[in-house]
Amino acid sequence: MADPKGFLTTGREVAQTRPVAERVKDWNEVYVPGSLLPIISKQAGRCMDCGIPFCHNGCPLGNLIPEWNDYAYREDWTAASERLHATNNFPEFTGRLCPAPCESACVLGINQPAVTIKNVEVSIIDKAWDSGDVTPQPPERLSGKTVAVIGSGPAGLAAAQQLTRAGHTVAVYERADRIGGLLRYGIPEFKMEKSHINRRIEQMRLEGTKFRTEVEIGKDIDAAKLRRRYDAVVIAAGATVSRDLPVPGRELGGIHFAMEYLPLANKVQEGDLTVSPIHAGGKHVVVIGGGDTGADCVGTAHRQGAASVTQLEIMPKPGEERTANQPWPTFPMLYKVTSAHEEGGERVYSVSTTHFEGDEDGNVAALHLVEVEFKDGKLEQKPGTERRLPAQLVTLAMGFTGTDQSNGLVQQFGLELDQRGNVARDEHYATNVDGVFVAGDAGRGQSLIVWAIAEGRSAARGVDRFLTGTSALPAPIRPTDRSLLV
Repeated sequence: MADPKGFLTTGREVAQTRPVAERVKDWNEVYVPGSLLPIISKQAGRCMDCGIPFCHNGCPLGNLIPEWNDYAYREDWTAASERLHATNNFPEFTGRLCPAPCESACVLGINQPAVTIKNVEVSIIDKAWDSGDVTPQPPERLSGKTVAVIGSGPAGLAAAQQLTRAGHTVAVYERADRIGGLLRYGIPEFKMEKSHINRRIEQMRLEGTKFRTEVEIGKDIDAAKLRRRYDAVVIAAGATVSRDLPVPGRELGGIHFAMEYLPLANKVQEGDLTVSPIHAGGKHVVVIGGGDTGADCVGTAHRQGAASVTQLEIMPKPGEERTANQPWPTFPMLYKVTSAHEEGGERVYSVSTTHFEGDEDGNVAALHLVEVEFKDGKLEQKPGTERRLPAQLVTLAMGFTGTDQSNGLVQQFGLELDQRGNVARDEHYATNVDGVFVAGDAGRGQSLIVWAIAEGRSAARGVDRFLTGTSALPAPIRPTDRSLLV
């Protein structure tokens, strides 16, 4: 184990963030560069090397957390990187973006602050990149089989890298102009700088993976024709249909889905635009939806100079401690203050939008809401609680409802869907169409980045088995596996 007394002698210490007044003026990551490395070995030493590491169960990737904690404690960064990559293709993504269900399942977390697993992870991978331990791993021989991967988010990239390393010739198709999916255009730069994606893509290119951008399967290429061109196809197109808010005034200008708003801000950072066409500067901004995507909108609005930012959530405010009905090691619903919330704005819970009010030009001017409460399992409005919020920009960040069917991909393949509108698959991630597999949110529904990578790795095994009759690739999860929730 690491330090036998570490959890007794060392307190939890997390990454240091830059001052709010400084970071809202730029789009760089919010953490102080280099602040983790001086403290991370002692933090890794807090790992108890418990007999049954429940952090493995909390993480769908099955990360070997006690092992790389031990190596990080001993500052054997090369060995730590090897253990980290044994289960995770992209730890620099998860180390920055994952909500860390592993920490919720940490045994130390029963009666103490959990090990800073996420910070240890990102320290190991950043050190590995800096020291040159991350190198291309091209296959020793080619199988002669070809695979098309539709979508370049974390599920598609994980599947593509696994299949390329297994010796198959893989081409990734992405409808956007750059590779990365939501990692590229859904995640703001201040949460993950896109240089982390770029160097992974370059590693994958050197391994042999091919990338095709600005090609939408179903529109630019008929899905059935694509299937005939390749020996197998992996659909990793995500669950990209945003949940709408059908209330009076929804048609007014200035009301946008989060995934209309956030990509444009990222386009500015990529140098494609000088100013975003949807800009919060000087406006009263209301974000509807209390999750991570909503927080991304909040942080983006701050950096664009919003006059005010208010985030609305229909659910009650969560507590700061685990409740009895969310016991360890499940992932609890706790009150979370993200870096974006530290930067200002108001958070309002237990409210529902009734309608939008417009100005004489047809643009949104205000939002009307009412407080709500649960009674007998139903959500009811509280009379006399209506109020009006000024709003010149509204972003809808209420989640996603399923995979996109408007481009013809589902129909052209002839795919069957499940009751939730996701692409149906069997235990090997295979769809009802021979040779066509599905991974990530397209099959699971809206989920976390760790689940997407785990699905990509698992689907790759199903594809490899289909192409060769057997497979040595790992499959960390089954399609039916779910998070540790009550």
